Formats: sequence, structure tokens, C-alpha cells
Amino acid sequence: MAKEEHLPLFETKKAQGRVLFRIFAASIFAGICLIWVYRVSHIPKAGEDGRFAWIGLLGAEIWFGFYWLLTQASRWNPVYRHTFKDRLSQRYENELPGVDIFVCTADASIEPPMMVMNTVLSVMAYEYPPEKLSVYLSDDGGSEITYYALMEAAEFAKHWIPYCKKYNVEPRSPAAYFVSKHGDDAVEDNHQAKDFVVIKKLYKYMENKIENAVKLGQVSDQVRSKHKGFSQWDSYSSRRDHDTILQIVIDGRDPINATDNEGCALPTLVYLAREKRPQYHHNFKAGAMNALIRVSSYISNGKLLLNVDCDMYSNNSLAIRDTLCFLMDEEKGHELAFVQFPQNFKNLTKNELYASLRVINEVEAHGVDGYGGPLYVGTGCFHRRDTLCGRKFSKDSKSDMKWDNRKREELGIHELEENTKGLASCTFEENTQWGKEVSLSLPPKILGWA
Repeated sequence: MAKEEHLPLFETKKAQGRVLFRIFAASIFAGICLIWVYRVSHIPKAGEDGRFAWIGLLGAEIWFGFYWLLTQASRWNPVYRHTFKDRLSQRYENELPGVDIFVCTADASIEPPMMVMNTVLSVMAYEYPPEKLSVYLSDDGGSEITYYALMEAAEFAKHWIPYCKKYNVEPRSPAAYFVSKHGDDAVEDNHQAKDFVVIKKLYKYMENKIENAVKLGQVSDQVRSKHKGFSQWDSYSSRRDHDTILQIVIDGRDPINATDNEGCALPTLVYLAREKRPQYHHNFKAGAMNALIRVSSYISNGKLLLNVDCDMYSNNSLAIRDTLCFLMDEEKGHELAFVQFPQNFKNLTKNELYASLRVINEVEAHGVDGYGGPLYVGTGCFHRRDTLCGRKFSKDSKSDMKWDNRKREELGIHELEENTKGLASCTFEENTQWGKEVSLSLPPKILGWA
């Protein structure tokens, strides 16, 4: 019997019923071929009625057959992956790598700040060592209201994160969680019911403050005077013309102030609005991601990167550990560059097939996985940082995902912010390989579902 340390961290299983499906697909293809033969052998002669219509039908059926063959390629060899998180914990619990999470938003009028904060809170509450977790909010709109909302979310997180971990809450987006409970009586445990009422009141209090700021269209002078971070908007011209705005809202290095209401550490939380100038193209989401990669490398330098859109939330608090089962596997981990999670939609009927991407998530993605893995779809994806920087991995580098205990240069929070702003400059990528050979070089429309 194999020793425990050599057991794989994940397994791959082929889909059941593959043989029957292949027989069914072969019969369909045979039928298509017979239709082609019939069409070709019965083409009306020149001058006969319907000749061009017949040829048109033949062309349409050839195209349909070609399209059908392409779709079958993604269904011919589906596989399913299963992780062993208990083995990961037994071997690497004290060596788990740092994780940097990127949440991208661009316009506070289209992407409501409360929706964005629910996304941020859901990833801050991952079941993962908080001292190894850093969350970055990229605000391409450069909105002070979004920054204010992030500050309020940081305060609420001091109550929300311990509540989630105490009661093993799923999902960990507050809005989605409260909707799933359908009122205060939905919690059966008496002790949890009391905490539920308290945490819901705190959430509503935060929501009211943020929504009031949104309605006013600005942050009150009283709030601005209490927080030095708002001074960075003094030179703000417009969302397309402003300096880099960078603020470390929660400094995870601070064991005294960066704690929740139970005294446990909180994740690092950073707000970033990269510099924009009208004469420089900002490259949309791809440019924002590149700036985040550079800025995070100086602040936290997590070896694993997750990017999510601001209009979604994590519905699995163990997603990071699932990912590490793939990337830290001793035998096959070095072969993997990223782990893509599917997008799911709520409030769907069981018979819905199209708008929810259900066919893609439950069928075609698994089929493509049988050929080496699905495509990066622009969100919900974990990347190795070094892979985005062009590094190639081998079996000898399998331990490189482990936590680095070496202490980095300790800078004060203000000095760290100032030293990092240059990495988000609009001219940083000029005459470099950024966006070409290094980091994300994909066109903006590919970075997500179009």
C-alpha cells in the first residue's frame, strides 16, 4: 500500500456512459453522411427547377454537419476532477502559500458599491489562514464612494468573518446568505439565532450608510475629514484623468489593529485606482489586472492569484484549498498553470438550459478538460503568479508553491503605499513586455463572457 505522503491530492475520473454516447454520436454522424450522399447524388440537372435551392440546402447541411462535429469534440472525452483536501491539510497546512485576490470594478453607477462589497466580503471570508490572504479592489472608475464603501465593508468584516467561521456559513456573501435564510426565524439554533439578528442589523446599518452616500452622489465632509485616504481625491479631475490612488485599508502585517472582534487576524485589504491619462490607452480589464499583479507583488506577493468580477460572489469557502490540491500535487501539480472555476447563476429553474451556461459548465467544460483543461474565461480563475511572468515549471519546482517564511523589507504603511504607486502608472508598460509576453496579454473582450 502506498504511503500517505505519496497519495495524490486529486483524482481524475472519466465520465460514465462514454461508450454509449460515442455509439449514439456515431449513429448520428452516419445519418448526416447519408443525407450528404443523398443530396449530392440527387442534385437536379442544369435547367431543372429547384437546382439552386437544392445546392443551397446541401451547403447548409454540410455546414451543420461540420458544426456538429466541432461540438462533439468537446463531448467526446469528458472527465471529472475530485480533490482530497484532508490530505492537503495533513501535509501542507503550515506551508500553504499566500493568495492574492483581485476584484475588478469600473463604474459605480453601473456596478452598485453594495454589490461590489458583497463580492469583497465573500472572498475575505474564505476558509484560509487570514495572514496569507490579501484582497485587492481595482476601481477603474476611481470613485470615492466605492472607496468609502470599502472602508465600511472593512469594519463590517470584523464581525462577518468570525460569524462565518463560527457557524460554517455558506454562501459567504452577506446579501446571498440573508436571502437564503428568509427571515430571522430561519436559523434553528437559539445561540446562532441571536448572533444572526445582530449580524443582520450590522449589515443593514452598513448598507444604509453606503446607499445614502450613493444617493447623495458624494461622501460627506464629516466622513472625509476623519479619513486621510480621501485626500488622494484632491487632485482628481475625472475617471479618465487622475493620479494613482492607493490605500491599504487593512494592513495584515499589523497584529494589533488588523484583527476582528474576536482578536483573530484579518486579511490584507487594498484599494487601487490606477493612474489614467487621456493620451494613454488603459487596456480595460487586462490593463487593470496587470496593474494589480505589479502592485500586489510589492505589498503581499502571494504565489497564487484569483481574479473575480465584481458582480459575482464565492459560493464555496473551500475553493482555495480545492485549487491547491491541483497545484501542490507532487506528481502532476507542475503541469498546471491555472485552475478555472465555472460561473453559476442563482434563481434558475431546473429546466433552464441556455442563459445560465449550464451546458458549458456541466458538459462542454468537462469535455475540453479531457484534452488538457478548459480555457481561461476571464473570471473565477486561480493562476500561479510565476506562470503569468513567463516561468516554466518542472517536477523539481513542485515545492515552490509553499509559504515563504523569509521576512521582506518592513516598511511603514504610508511609505509602502507611496513606493507602490509607481507600479500602477499609466506609462509603466511603455516599451516593455507587459501585456505582450509578461502577464495578461489577452484582448479585453476575451477577459470574460461576452
